Amino acid sequence: MGKLSKFIGNKDFYKMVLMIAVPIMVQNGITNFVSLLDNIMIGQVGTEQMSGVAIVNQLIFVYNLCIFGGVSGAGIFTAQYFGQGNHEGVRQTMRFKLWMSAIITALTALLFWAGGTSLINAYLTGDGSAESVAATLGYGRQYLWIMLTGLPAFAIVQTYSSTLRECGQTILPMKAGIAAVIVNLSFNYILIYGKFGAPALGVAGAAIATVLSRYVEMLIVAVQVHRKQSEYAYISGLYHTLKVPKSLTLQIIKKGSPLLFNETLWAAGMAMLTQCYSIRGLNVVAGLNVSNTINNVFNIVFIALGDSVAIVVGQLLGAGKMKEARDTDNKMIAFSVMCCTGVAIVMFLLAPLFPGLYKINDEARQLAQYFIMATAVFMPQNAFLHATYFTLRSGGKTIITFLFDSVFIWCVSVLLAYLFSHYTALPVVAVYVFVQLGDIIKCTIGFLLVKKGVWLQNIVE
Repeated sequence: MGKLSKFIGNKDFYKMVLMIAVPIMVQNGITNFVSLLDNIMIGQVGTEQMSGVAIVNQLIFVYNLCIFGGVSGAGIFTAQYFGQGNHEGVRQTMRFKLWMSAIITALTALLFWAGGTSLINAYLTGDGSAESVAATLGYGRQYLWIMLTGLPAFAIVQTYSSTLRECGQTILPMKAGIAAVIVNLSFNYILIYGKFGAPALGVAGAAIATVLSRYVEMLIVAVQVHRKQSEYAYISGLYHTLKVPKSLTLQIIKKGSPLLFNETLWAAGMAMLTQCYSIRGLNVVAGLNVSNTINNVFNIVFIALGDSVAIVVGQLLGAGKMKEARDTDNKMIAFSVMCCTGVAIVMFLLAPLFPGLYKINDEARQLAQYFIMATAVFMPQNAFLHATYFTLRSGGKTIITFLFDSVFIWCVSVLLAYLFSHYTALPVVAVYVFVQLGDIIKCTIGFLLVKKGVWLQNIVE
């Protein structure tokens, strides 16, 4: 039991972890569940409409990850400043996030405005009649132009919510997320199908509902934080100046650039993996689409527990409590793997039921079931990788995390998927499994780096 005890916490420890992780799980869970319902609602209108929306959402996903990467660099400093009790430090990191979000949003809006049609067209090179391709492009463009108006709200929500989470205050972002979801679903129903006397707007209705929900979420978070400045002391005087000290800006850019590039390259790597699998036919694409949507709902457990590692361990490092940080990290990684093993068993057993929710042919349905089962088998491995990644990141080891995540996906995962799908006759599910097995290399490297303690650093002293 002596050796095991370093991986097992007491009741207070698990209570503390769950207080942070559960609100993040609830928020992510609701978001992913709504994506599932969104898909089904638009799917009732027509295939071209669903395809147009799916393509644009794929493009906006890359923007979302750029914003996430842009605020994450400053977030490492936010968690450590908060652990130190330095409110001015938290304010300065928040100003940096505002600048970063504004720049990324302006560049994205410009790119989509100038090249949106070409970007959507890049996805329309497969089979399909000229009429169906033209219709899909039209719906995609209609959806994109409306969605562009929601980008500023998303950027502000991420700036505020990420800061709140890094300071261990996860309840407000969760409440705002739930309100946004209710608005999104209600207006989806009213505007897509034309209920309660509203016009049936189809794709445009779905976009308007999403944009409205973004602004509702932004207002709830921003108004509440500024109203209760006694509770959120670091918000006081946030806008007295927008200047960020040069030395801190350079520090954040040095630590944060790898995170920004990492998120962008990772999103591109995931798209490339799907492309490699998709050369085995359209049923594979349909099967993967079903599998990924279901996986996202189950993945919330290890994603939230990974985020919690970054918050708890980051604050301990900022407070200079190195021994406690290492001990807490061991227990949190073990807890994440243990929870996800339980989730994986449930997911594996339910795998045959999920594809039945979709109107797809038998081959696609069977592929979806196998993909879900394969993902379930590898979920404990992914939980370990995610917790390891956030451990390294909490100590500012962003170059290592860049190599660990993006470089690995391109140099190992994409390479394996390309070689197996193009040059072997292996069934696509076997190719998928071999790509997942490649992550064992990453697990080994992550284990050694965490054990060596290269991440035990206070970067805000």
